Amino acid sequence: MAVLSPAKTTKLTSEDEPAVKRSKGGIAGRLFQWLSTAAGLTILVTLAAVAGFLILRAWPALTASPAELQEISWFKADSLLSYVGPLIFGTLLASVLALLIAVPLSVGIALFISHYAPRRLAQGLGYIIDLLAAIPSVVYGLWGALWLAPVLNPIFEWLTSSLGFIPLFAGYQPPAKNILTASIVLGVMILPIITAVAREVFLQTPRLHEEAALALGATRWEMVRMAVLPFGRSGLVSASMLGLGRALGETMAVLMILSPGFLYSFFLLEPGQHQSIAANIAAKFPEASGLSVSALIATGLALFVITLVVNMFARWIISRRSEFSGAN
Repeated sequence: MAVLSPAKTTKLTSEDEPAVKRSKGGIAGRLFQWLSTAAGLTILVTLAAVAGFLILRAWPALTASPAELQEISWFKADSLLSYVGPLIFGTLLASVLALLIAVPLSVGIALFISHYAPRRLAQGLGYIIDLLAAIPSVVYGLWGALWLAPVLNPIFEWLTSSLGFIPLFAGYQPPAKNILTASIVLGVMILPIITAVAREVFLQTPRLHEEAALALGATRWEMVRMAVLPFGRSGLVSASMLGLGRALGETMAVLMILSPGFLYSFFLLEPGQHQSIAANIAAKFPEASGLSVSALIATGLALFVITLVVNMFARWIISRRSEFSGAN
């Protein structure tokens, strides 16, 4: 009986491939590498160009004397630092309050859509959340100034009469054009951004992790707490920083709600005590010229630095959490 020997197999190497095909692949790979490198460098060059422009145009105001700055009609401060300080405080206060309002609601909505709602309801809610992100900021400003402020009037009056001994709720005067109203509007504006990112992150939770928690007898909430939230923590931080960036740079909605003011205090319900950098620039820039333009650009430089520091801090938190998770 003849024994059939196995057929001899040969292994193709890169040397056996056609030279034309190999050369095309090499050229395409190098071209993609160059394009990717150029795209990354473009971001860095653009960031450096923006920083250079802000520093160059703000330099006259940064080096001007207090007497020169006080010649500006709307400049009501002893120095540039004392002028920018209240604006920085108002910007950070409104943004942080908006983040405190939006993040818990966004996490709850994202968890409901990803792990609790029926499929059809989840899809409908997801579309609605995405549509909220497309509404212009001027529409939010009109809604906050014309509808939300009158609705909040009785609530703020009750807070002042009942809890007025607390500085946060003292000094309220209608209408409700104060930092808390602006923060609520900002919270609604950044809600769809944080919710959309958090929803996608929660949906990426490994199915085996969820099934393992449920198999061990965990309830739905315990599964979410032990498997979903730890997995999506870094993504939630990124989503919050995206929302914070939107809140820091928001202009029209804040300008339409807040009364112009440059004092800073912790009286959240008192009108005329806060103003954000972006809203102040939008209000003053049409009539600015010469040194006043440099002063406004100097406040924009402060906002640029704040945004840069916030994003660097967020990246540091994410990297630390990644290293901690890898070590465990």
